[in-house]
Amino acid sequence: MPYRPDSPVKRAAGAEEAAGGYNGTFREGGRTSALGNCQTFLFAITCAMAVANVYFAQPLLESMASSLSVPASTIGVVVTATQAGYAVGLLFIVPLGDLLNRKKLILTQMLLSALALCAVGMAQEWAVLLGAMVLVGLMAVLVQVVVAYAATLASPEQRGQAVGTVTSGVVLGILLARFVSGAMADLAGWRSVYFVSAALMTGMALVLWRMLPAAVTPTLKGGYLVLLRSVLQLFLSERTLRIRGTFALLIFAAFSVLWTSMVLPLSEPDLALSHTQIGLFGLAGVAGALAAARAGRLADRGLGNRTTGVALALLTLSWLPTAFVHSSLLAMVVGVVLLDFAVQAVHVTNQSLIFAARPDAQSRLVGAYMCFYSVGSGLGAIAATYTYAQAGWVAVCILGAAISAAALLYWLWLELTSK
Repeated sequence: MPYRPDSPVKRAAGAEEAAGGYNGTFREGGRTSALGNCQTFLFAITCAMAVANVYFAQPLLESMASSLSVPASTIGVVVTATQAGYAVGLLFIVPLGDLLNRKKLILTQMLLSALALCAVGMAQEWAVLLGAMVLVGLMAVLVQVVVAYAATLASPEQRGQAVGTVTSGVVLGILLARFVSGAMADLAGWRSVYFVSAALMTGMALVLWRMLPAAVTPTLKGGYLVLLRSVLQLFLSERTLRIRGTFALLIFAAFSVLWTSMVLPLSEPDLALSHTQIGLFGLAGVAGALAAARAGRLADRGLGNRTTGVALALLTLSWLPTAFVHSSLLAMVVGVVLLDFAVQAVHVTNQSLIFAARPDAQSRLVGAYMCFYSVGSGLGAIAATYTYAQAGWVAVCILGAAISAAALLYWLWLELTSK
């Protein structure tokens, strides 16, 4: 069967009932309503806060090491522990959205996240800190539960737009977390970052409890083990998931190549930018990411595949100005904006298309999809730091361009074989 990602996928009514009565609207007390702008905004803010918890630690590692008397060579395990918790959550918590009441699941995760953040802030022992960071990462998969919930609440004609808006919150959280945590640590110490975040998560949980209507509990047959087996079955049965997952692996590998290694040339003697100045490049990335939020609307209009091709071409071209960082910081800014725009445009389109393919399995789909994201991000980070150490910044840009070009060639191959 040829690959046609822009074709609307029709599913039987039985599949919709398996999702808890999904029909593009939200049921509340016998009434139906589409996802409102206020709810979409709250979901975006929630995602920004949740994903930021994963990235807060990166600028704080030196302070943590000093506070707990941990060798600098060891403190990086904090980041690894957080990412490990996040990876486990993708596989074992996110799919629960197709089994349990999503509103209750989200509120529970937010409150547990607040407790884990408090544990980080109060940690006086190395082992306690690591355990708490694992829990922080585990609860941060709240992001994917919220994205799937937003896609479920949205009507089919607004699903892409809703996913795009909520995903913009995720990107804002990722790009601003390092800057915010560094600034707060300068003012009140690294522990304050986690205490403030815990208070904000608790406050947002109360807001969502009041603002969101009671959710319908999905009526998926079988227990938790059946649910986990079905995630593997989705990998095998859903071609759209495999194809869009491949795009995710490649684009986030390219994304990680830039953002993992960018600090290295910017810190060299010829530029010698401070951590705060380097953090400002995240603001440039925000501009591109926010612009890409409209990609969801294009997917709603059946233009998702065309959007993917254009974005991948921009992604490949973005490495050209980026390579000239030593002669022009403005060129670097242009490259960052283009790259973030392209990556998020494809990411939003990916999610819109896989959600449309299986409305009855949205939480499992996003959990499975984000596994591709995690693999790509990890491989990109390892490849970028190794390449920079061996051959410098231009070689890193060539690496990023090669990964981006591979994604573009894959898209072209799909286009040719689907005719």
